[in-house]
Amino acid sequence: MTAKEFLTPEEQNRVISAIKQAEKDTSGEIRIHIEDICDRNPMDTAKKIFHHIGMDRTQQRNGVLIYVACQSKVFAIIGDKGINEKVPANFWNDISEQLSSDFKQGKFADGLAAAVGMTGEKLKKFFPYESDDINEQPDDLSFGK
Repeated sequence: MTAKEFLTPEEQNRVISAIKQAEKDTSGEIRIHIEDICDRNPMDTAKKIFHHIGMDRTQQRNGVLIYVACQSKVFAIIGDKGINEKVPANFWNDISEQLSSDFKQGKFADGLAAAVGMTGEKLKKFFPYESDDINEQPDDLSFGK
């Protein structure tokens, strides 16, 4: 299965809706990037993609990337500097555990939507939505090779 086949168009729309919903409660910016193969450490790859797609250019440095390499069956969740300076070291653990559990059951869209919802819920404590908040990042999914 390729990155573009990982989620059906309907599932993609459901995950995008989850992103939009999560961002109603937080000024944090959440993105998902899906590619076929990760040939090195997934966290290192996620960091590279994070910068490549401009997630490090938010005003509060509060971007989050959920990176998935579907054929390699790996993922990583990373937050920008503004998040990492405010949250505890184990901040992403429960989200990672839930995503891993859903992925093992083949519930890819459910897992991503749940991970996005959990991310938004957790971020709103540190980065609540403000009335003048603007959407600094696209809500759509990005795809790699």
